[in-house]
Amino acid sequence: MWGLSLPSPPEYGIRVSARLRESIFPAAQFAWTPHVFLISNGCGRKRAMTDALTNVKKKLQDEITTLEHEMNVDLPKELMKARAHGDLSENAEYKYAKERQGYVSARLGQLKKRLGDIGMLNLTNIPADRAGYGSRVWVLDIKKSVEVEYKLVTTEEADAAQGLISTTSPIGKALLGRHVGDEVRVQTPAGVKEFEVVRLKTIHEDV
Repeated sequence: MWGLSLPSPPEYGIRVSARLRESIFPAAQFAWTPHVFLISNGCGRKRAMTDALTNVKKKLQDEITTLEHEMNVDLPKELMKARAHGDLSENAEYKYAKERQGYVSARLGQLKKRLGDIGMLNLTNIPADRAGYGSRVWVLDIKKSVEVEYKLVTTEEADAAQGLISTTSPIGKALLGRHVGDEVRVQTPAGVKEFEVVRLKTIHEDV
């Protein structure tokens, strides 16, 4: 998306994948600046910010646990049962179980990588002066003269009906890195939308 490098701050020293960095951090803020780090409010605020992704981690871990049980217990039983029916070349149950086994294995790999990437995130690296992950953004729909509130979240947390939009969605991408007063033009499935950012509350203010 933006492909900029993220220097490791001396206090925090993290490394994140380019894909995850792009989905969480606004484009223009990959250089470390000391004022981004919240050190004046003690451990309580830092803990609250870290806990912001707890539900995401739990959701991922729950799916991993379910799929691992299927992979290690249910599917071996299905394959054994299917083999007992004889000729595997025309055995639909065997073919389905093998295809399912391949899908589950691939999905587990994706989930474990995603969980590992999220575990490496340091939310205090998110800019405090512009829209990023966890920000609440109030925008004015210029054509409709209607104010709308969005919260920028991960894909796992997204719920459009509740105003929770992924940072990888068209509107989410367009809002990343924006300040109050910025005008945004974005192509959506429903057509081109034009917004003005009228209010912003970052994750640093929302915990």
